[in-house]
Amino acid sequence: MIFYRNHDEIELIRHSAQMVSATLTEVSKMLKPGITTLSIDKMAEQFIRDNGGVPSFKGYGGFPFSLCISVNEVVVHGFPSEYELKDGDIISVDCGVYKNGFHGDSAYTFAIGDVKPEVLRLLRITKESLYRGIAQAADNNRVGDISFAVENFCSRENNYGVVRELVGHGVGRQLHEEPQVPNYGRRGDGKKLREGMVIAIEPMINLGVKEVYTKEDGWTVVTKDGKPSAHFEHTTAIRKRAGEPLSTFKNIEEAEQANKELNSSYYLSASTAS
Repeated sequence: MIFYRNHDEIELIRHSAQMVSATLTEVSKMLKPGITTLSIDKMAEQFIRDNGGVPSFKGYGGFPFSLCISVNEVVVHGFPSEYELKDGDIISVDCGVYKNGFHGDSAYTFAIGDVKPEVLRLLRITKESLYRGIAQAADNNRVGDISFAVENFCSRENNYGVVRELVGHGVGRQLHEEPQVPNYGRRGDGKKLREGMVIAIEPMINLGVKEVYTKEDGWTVVTKDGKPSAHFEHTTAIRKRAGEPLSTFKNIEEAEQANKELNSSYYLSASTAS
């Protein structure tokens, strides 16, 4: 069943989605080499609860953490652990918040230190594909219009692997609702989009082949060829001419830039001292 939300309900979803964005902003501030992914998860859970929310992911289907933290070749659903981030890593952080009866869901992939240019390009193209998908999230379009926009840009124009086993989804009172929103497809196919629908659009794009596999833990999805993968996601309301992101990357990007400048200064001073 597809649910159609009124104005007040969409504003409640926006509030939850904005709390996700605030959480990811706090994550951005602490990212640097040497930080464990488990410490990131603990901080995020505390931040969410301190602000009156509940981590959507913790306990969902048995998932034991508040964040999905996926490093390098891990596509999605990575477990936080004692792994220490290294210079050159990329890290996808996927977060959900439940508050006032509704969920918000968003993800962002961060670059740690000096990342290879071809990997930085993957991040840029994947983020751009998200906004191309959102531009198609208009009343009277179909899910396939979003799917085609993402696949065409990432696969046909940039020769990246578009993951097929995992998809976007409706968001509302449940974390995952109908309709499913694949990142591949044909224009004009799929469910019709109507104002009042709220969906999570989330390109998962691989530097190499599109094929993935799931590790023995039953959650961690990894690229088959071991090459990096990027993941960006916005909770999005269907509007008349284009989708409206209810989550935001603005503060995340500002914190990311400030953190990069801070760490660049640190590395420069360390290099000068040596």
